[in-house]
Amino acid sequence: MDYKKLDLFTPMIVVLLVFVYLIFAYIGFYYHIRELIGVNINTIGIILLGLIFYILGYYISKHLLKNKELTINKPRLDKLTGKKFVLTLVILGILLQIINLVYLGGIPLLSGHLKARAATRIWLLSYLLFLPSINILLAKYNDKKYYLLFVIGLILFALTGYRTTAIAIVLSVLITAYYTKDLPWEYLILALLGIFLLLLIVGYVAVKSIEWQTWTLNPIELLFYRAGYTLQVLGHAVVLQGSTHGQLLYNTLTGFMKSTDPRVIVGSTTLGYAHSTTSMIFGPALLDFGLYAMLIQMLLIGFIIGVLYNIQKSLNTAFVGLYAMLLAHVIIWIETGPTDLVILLFFLIAIIIVLLTVKTKKGGNI
Repeated sequence: MDYKKLDLFTPMIVVLLVFVYLIFAYIGFYYHIRELIGVNINTIGIILLGLIFYILGYYISKHLLKNKELTINKPRLDKLTGKKFVLTLVILGILLQIINLVYLGGIPLLSGHLKARAATRIWLLSYLLFLPSINILLAKYNDKKYYLLFVIGLILFALTGYRTTAIAIVLSVLITAYYTKDLPWEYLILALLGIFLLLLIVGYVAVKSIEWQTWTLNPIELLFYRAGYTLQVLGHAVVLQGSTHGQLLYNTLTGFMKSTDPRVIVGSTTLGYAHSTTSMIFGPALLDFGLYAMLIQMLLIGFIIGVLYNIQKSLNTAFVGLYAMLLAHVIIWIETGPTDLVILLFFLIAIIIVLLTVKTKKGGNI
């Protein structure tokens, strides 16, 4: 069987991974890891509704692009994604991350105090430059020597202690390679196992290095606990719909200023005390504006991801890297939720590039 025919990284993988996440959470509930107690059926119903609207958004994108021929404005795309330009951005992103670590005066992965200060404006700019550029570089120019830059960047960003950043880099590059290289299935399985191990190691080292917390869980228990804990927080968000009145969105959009971390607001609202907490992809919109806002959010995410998926399947080139970058973050949002400015900026970059370089006309069929 040719696994390539399965197209593993369609937008529908998000739906599958949400169910995997729920299984992990229920393992945590079953064993009562750190006194996890579970959630009520209403929370599961909200999740299913959100997934239905995500799927609906994806199929709307397919319908709109059906019987359309996609063409590229090549001179404009080459100007935006030229090799020298993109390579410069990758190197600049790496250099800025080195400067950030020097500025912090240590390795945040090994210190909770440094990790709390690691997401500086320098970090935001370095990540904003590095991630889209490395994926575009590998997708459009597909040269093995550029994978060295990927490894260097991965190591530097992993040292900040943010497991989501490290996972996003690895996962997006894997998706890019999946669509641009003829990867044997053995390599794909090894890569997925590697991502899983990276998730365990970086997450475990990061929490063990937080000086003011005591953790007795092993890495596997920690994985199930985080899933169960996050699902329980979503359960609180379901009950407290609309209670933050847009604060999460406001503080996300003003993340480059001295605003409050949206995840701390999530913790304060759902748990009653200041604590950086995630509430799955569904939680922030529920807390800010209620059920209808969450459903609109899921519809829009499904639509945008669907458009990028169909464009990259039809046109390849740099659009593969853009799709890989966005899909990787939507997968990560399953746990964390859309509360990071830099990721919203990635969506904005992808949308602008598509609007400037892609044209549609009747007659073709994706």
